[in-house]
Amino acid sequence: MHDIGFIRDLALVMLVAGATSILFQRLRLPVLPGYMLAGVVIGPHTPGVLITDPRTISDISNLGVVLLMFTLGLEFSVRKLRQVGGTLLLVTVFEVGFMLWVGYQLGLLFGWGGRNALFLGAIVALSSTMVATRTLTENGLRQWPFARLVVGMLVAEDMLTIVLLTLLTAIAIRGAVQPVAAFALVGHLGLFVVAGMIVGLLLLPRLVDYVARFDRDETLLVSVLGICFGASLLAAWLGFSVALGAFLAGAVVAEARSAPRVVHLVEPLRDMFAALFFVAIGLKIDPAQLVHYALPAVLIALTVMVGKSVVCGAGMFFIGHDARTSLRTGLCMAQIGEFSFVIATLGVTLGAVSDFIYPTAVAAALICMIASPYLLRSADSLARAGRRIVPRPLRLLMTSYSGWLENLRPVDDNAVLAAMFRRLLWHIAVNVALIVTLFVIGAYINAHNAAWFERWGWSRDIRHSVIWALALFLSLPLLIAVYRKAEALGMLLAELGIRERFAGAYTQAIRQVLAKLIPLATLVALAILVSVLGSAILPPRGVALSLVAACVVLAILLWRGLVKMHARLQAALRETLEKPSPVDHK
Repeated sequence: MHDIGFIRDLALVMLVAGATSILFQRLRLPVLPGYMLAGVVIGPHTPGVLITDPRTISDISNLGVVLLMFTLGLEFSVRKLRQVGGTLLLVTVFEVGFMLWVGYQLGLLFGWGGRNALFLGAIVALSSTMVATRTLTENGLRQWPFARLVVGMLVAEDMLTIVLLTLLTAIAIRGAVQPVAAFALVGHLGLFVVAGMIVGLLLLPRLVDYVARFDRDETLLVSVLGICFGASLLAAWLGFSVALGAFLAGAVVAEARSAPRVVHLVEPLRDMFAALFFVAIGLKIDPAQLVHYALPAVLIALTVMVGKSVVCGAGMFFIGHDARTSLRTGLCMAQIGEFSFVIATLGVTLGAVSDFIYPTAVAAALICMIASPYLLRSADSLARAGRRIVPRPLRLLMTSYSGWLENLRPVDDNAVLAAMFRRLLWHIAVNVALIVTLFVIGAYINAHNAAWFERWGWSRDIRHSVIWALALFLSLPLLIAVYRKAEALGMLLAELGIRERFAGAYTQAIRQVLAKLIPLATLVALAILVSVLGSAILPPRGVALSLVAACVVLAILLWRGLVKMHARLQAALRETLEKPSPVDHK
């Protein structure tokens, strides 16, 4: 019987999940909280326990995390991130930062200590993609304008989650993060995420499309799941969360032309993965402990629902959306979910937080999940109540503010110039990220392979010189691209910013100076950035200056070839990222 222990426990989980789904559908209640309650019922802390093996519970939980994060990654894509927009991203960053601070202060108010409070802040900062999208779908609101805002904020939150997971892992392992350690961790994060995404976008979508041409569903499904688990193992090997690797794998596969077919194949498994994940959450909960911390859980849930509704709603209004749309957006974001559970599990598993954090977070999430559909349905009632409460002069001011922002939106010629400006900034940002990644890779190799270099008889200075030179020369096409894009940006800003009625006869001269200053300033800033990033592998001053001089000479001699090389790489990425959006499979 021992040999089938895992299968027996997995079968029990799926049986109780199926029964729960039927029961809660009949009662017209949200199913996800039902899965969690079912996990409590069959878990090791309940009389008449059915599942007791801690390793089995951990394995089921990890399996659910990996598969659920992969399916969430499939719904996310780099194209969607680009479509989020700067203002929406800014609102999301402010919302996550504010809720992180509120959760931290709430934890300190409870007397839980610094690390517990920090993890609590991270838990309440993130909304649930699955709960929000299910709430929209079940209420028939997926095509409403505010739903697109909700999806955009969820996409932006997913990217911020990567940063939180990385830094919290460091805090869990080391107890605290010093500035130098934090910088190194962010560098390793950049190495894994940026390099992994770039390499993945160049290779994996083409691989998935190649497999799809066999026209065998089982081959395609097995292949993409292999990519999922392979990315999870790579993330774990590099010291990151398996959830992070699975999510990034899904995001890369989502860029394939055959992504709608992959999503169609994964859809039957997605609900099973969700059931597995949320039942596994319930398996870890001790009801006695849950009762003991019921009051903090209720206060946390109320803080999340009020805080997120107000902050997200106010943010949407300030970037130009009407009050009703802003209110609906805020109410739909008012919950915590799957990534929060991953963060709580991370803290408990690594011994960074007290045991009560997990059941408290789950109880708060359970309250938010149950309340989420009813909050969204009450949007119109709350809007009418607010209209009666808000004084008429304030309503007039709010309407005038929305109209003023509407007039500032780029139209006609301004829209074309704004699009050119955004495209140039986007190209510069991507190239700078790649340059940073190359030097971070060099620092990583230097830090983890010093003994290997010593066996070859290389001194510290020789090792640093070779690694730094390789990073610099490999960055050469990217540096040239940054200079050329900055030069075009300078010309655009010069034409827009210097008007003849102000500069008179000096207009052209000033424009030429400004057009040259911007790319030069960009290169100076980039040189400072590279110097800081490469400080761990910086060679002696004389060697560094010689390498820079040699790099300049090579750039002059090989300018055209390097430009063509970068153009090919850019074309390959553009083919992946800017292809027509595939039609969703019905």
